[in-house]
Amino acid sequence: MKRELGIARCGLACCLCTENSQCGGCHSGQCSGTSWCENRRCSIEKGFSSCAECSENCRKGLLKKIKPYAFTLFVRRYGVDRLLDCLEANEKKGIVYHRTGITGDYDCFDDPEELIHFILTGTR
Repeated sequence: MKRELGIARCGLACCLCTENSQCGGCHSGQCSGTSWCENRRCSIEKGFSSCAECSENCRKGLLKKIKPYAFTLFVRRYGVDRLLDCLEANEKKGIVYHRTGITGDYDCFDDPEELIHFILTGTR
C-alpha cells in the first residue's frame, strides 16, 4: 500500500491502485483521468479536496459505481485516516483492491452499506 497517495477525489483508493505505477495519485495531477474526470473537475470548482466534503448526495461521474460511492460515504462518516487504516488492515488479510485489471474484492457489491461493512470488518 502506498498510503501517501491517499484517496482520490471520487473515493477510489489511489493508495492501492496498481493500474499505473508512475501515477502520483489523483491529488498530484498525474492521474490519467485528469482531463475527463467529472468528479475531479466538480470538486475543484467547489473548492473541495474530495466529493466526501460536498453536502450533495450526487451520483455523477465515478460515483455512479458502488465502490467509489461507498468509499465516499465511508470518508464522510469515519474520515480518510480510518478508511486508509481499514484498507491497510484488509490488505494484510489478503483482501485485494485490484485482482484482475481494475476489478478486485471491493467490486462485487450491489449495496454501498454492505461494502462499508466489508471495509470496516474485512468480512462479508
